[in-house]
Amino acid sequence: MKKQILVISLAMILISCSTVMIHEQQSPTGNYQNNHILHPNKSFWAFARMRLFGDDEWADHESEAADVVVQPIDDGQLRAQSSAPRVTWIGHSTFLIQYKGVNVLTDPIFSQRASPVSFAGPKRLVDLPIEIAQLPAIDLVVISHNHYDHLDEETITELGNQPQYALPDGVSNWFLANAINASNITDFKWWQSKRYSANLTVTATPSQHWSSRSLYDRNQTHWASWLIEIDDFTFWFAGDTGYNQFDFKEIGNKSPPIDLALIPIGAYAPRHFMKPYHVNEEEALQIHRDIKAKTSIGMHWGTFSLTAEPLLAPPTNLASLVEESGNRDDFRTINIGQSIELTTPHANVVNATISAK
Repeated sequence: MKKQILVISLAMILISCSTVMIHEQQSPTGNYQNNHILHPNKSFWAFARMRLFGDDEWADHESEAADVVVQPIDDGQLRAQSSAPRVTWIGHSTFLIQYKGVNVLTDPIFSQRASPVSFAGPKRLVDLPIEIAQLPAIDLVVISHNHYDHLDEETITELGNQPQYALPDGVSNWFLANAINASNITDFKWWQSKRYSANLTVTATPSQHWSSRSLYDRNQTHWASWLIEIDDFTFWFAGDTGYNQFDFKEIGNKSPPIDLALIPIGAYAPRHFMKPYHVNEEEALQIHRDIKAKTSIGMHWGTFSLTAEPLLAPPTNLASLVEESGNRDDFRTINIGQSIELTTPHANVVNATISAK
């Protein structure tokens, strides 16, 4: 039974099933869509057959998890003011970004499973480096889409009505149903912006993905990447995405200089199934170049067992690609729980680990 629930949970995270036209954010039926691809006709049942009966080799993530480095976070360090932007990786796609007294959390998931149920589904393979109660007061939470590994009910319930929530179009109904006040939530269409304060502006930008939290709500809410400007510091959060040669170049051309990009590098295998919606390391590096990021950090790896590639393949392969390019790209990975600080404006990382106890 647990194996069947695991397959169902993974299917709701990893596959799509409808075929739609392109360019408009919503189809004539009201479903959301991507700019530059047709949605492959890959149903839940196609995923189940591939996962249970396919020939693809799936890595043993549980045995590999001991090799993922997790640094416990000193919450006192996070509460200390810093004159430089500070970014802390909590795991998967969850980052805490801090600058000028503003605390931003991306796709927060602190639960032990990325699943609609607590007893089955993709489980956390490594320890959390910090609990929600230890975080500084959060000003803004950005959500990239509604999949369970990016939108976690238990986490949102605990965060409650303290932060503001920036959401892709249509996701606000879920928040209202989960007791988040309307005054705390904003739905964004792509390229819509909101100025939250004198030194905080948020813009929703395109990504290439899909949405669902059940077998019956495919693409009824949108997905997004996020451009966030905190005073003289600009960072971009990719969320979950596949690659195309248009969206990310447009982001790079329309945006102010991007100091930091947070880009997925994992959950991409087998490629014949995952490629439309999950970039691999090479495509992630191309996104880094397309958006003209000064520095990028790889995410979406080493935390949950979602896809077939070995747990440490993404950071290993990325490092090799950067080395092969002559190290001209500042695209790196950091440990879960690690913080780095950056100089501003538009400069490189200047300080490494500050968060280990």
